[in-house]
Amino acid sequence: MTRREEGKADRRRRITAAARDLIRETGDTGLSMRAIAARAEVSLSTPYNLFGSKRAIVLAVLDDIDDFQARFARMQGVDAIERIFQAVSITIGYYAADPEFYKTLWTALLDSSGKDERTALLTPERKAFWMALVAEAVRAGALGAEVDVELMTRNLDLTFAATMLTWVFEATGAEALEPSVGYGYALALAGAATDAWRPRLLAKALEYQDQLAELQRMAAAA
Repeated sequence: MTRREEGKADRRRRITAAARDLIRETGDTGLSMRAIAARAEVSLSTPYNLFGSKRAIVLAVLDDIDDFQARFARMQGVDAIERIFQAVSITIGYYAADPEFYKTLWTALLDSSGKDERTALLTPERKAFWMALVAEAVRAGALGAEVDVELMTRNLDLTFAATMLTWVFEATGAEALEPSVGYGYALALAGAATDAWRPRLLAKALEYQDQLAELQRMAAAA
């Protein structure tokens, strides 16, 4: 990375950190670019130049790719399919640890007024990460060679987004997030799995199904 690229990356980190701190302090994503720039100690034009919009900054806060990658890198001895579900578990862990903060972020994404902003739920970094996981599963022979990696990644992300939507609108609790996402992922991947891997993915789907059924029984008894 050149000195210019390092400076640009540093400014992006400062802007993301500033937005994260302001959202935590105020409980609101309705922040002005001026406030974000002032907290990050950059010019007013810098957030626009580096992100393009306030919503893009919110997406960057939501992803927190640097911390996620550090946690994910610490996993050892996990096969290609399990890596996908471990990534889900790490992601949901952020939400469970600070639900109100992440609900605020998702509410901001859902309230977006621009068409381009509503459709771009995957940042380039996040898309590349998940596509790499799916591609790894194809190379390992867990998923069929005919699987379109980009379309499968998009399908998985739609499952994730739909689960977040029900959570934001209080239709499901935080405890149901991981089994809900995992159930959808397991079923989708099982449909694209090779014969050798399909039974394992179906078994994983049933594990998540049992967890969801138990949560439903507990809710009914409450």
